[in-house]
Amino acid sequence: MIRVMVADDQAMVRAGIAAVLAAEPDIEVVGQSADGEAAVAQAVALRPDVAVLDIRMPGIDGLTATARITAEVPQTRVVVLTTFGLDEYVFAALRAGAAGFVLKDADPERVVDAVRVVAGGDALLDPGVTRRLIDQFAAGPGPGDADRLASLTPRETDVLRQVARGLSNVEAAAALGISPATVKDHVAVILGKLGVRDRVQATIAAYETGLIRPGMR
Repeated sequence: MIRVMVADDQAMVRAGIAAVLAAEPDIEVVGQSADGEAAVAQAVALRPDVAVLDIRMPGIDGLTATARITAEVPQTRVVVLTTFGLDEYVFAALRAGAAGFVLKDADPERVVDAVRVVAGGDALLDPGVTRRLIDQFAAGPGPGDADRLASLTPRETDVLRQVARGLSNVEAAAALGISPATVKDHVAVILGKLGVRDRVQATIAAYETGLIRPGMR
């Protein structure tokens, strides 16, 4: 059973998301809150598997709540609800440790999928967010950033480049001429070497170190 809490300052939106999730046989909604401070307190008290947070809430917003939840309750994975107009906050939330992003006007099934994906230890970005986010806000390499990649082998570097392009294991395998299982193994090693939680964090590292730049394919 996936234990989930939902935080959104709009009561109807919050109740709707909770109802959609609670209707699934493998998901239990264990808490709801209307602001970021309450969301953090609830996450600490309940320690859910997944917290679904609106990025704009009174008090502390979803960005600050994400950073605090991932720091104080690292086993809780955060899915952020966002809109195109708030991409800059999405990138900051990614860096704070959010594992999933869903547009607020997406189909309800998309929220369900996001919860299941991040609960399983992976990460999920809405396709509509990914390209805009990376092209507009990914930073170039800073002083010494490239040193973060020094521990990667040439093959691991190739795999990271494909991951940063948004390819699945199957797609990356086809591009590199190796098996999906081998890609999966490489990804696990890459995450460990870079000290990141998931593919989203690895993608950020690839952009920040200059391994891949906006617009590169």
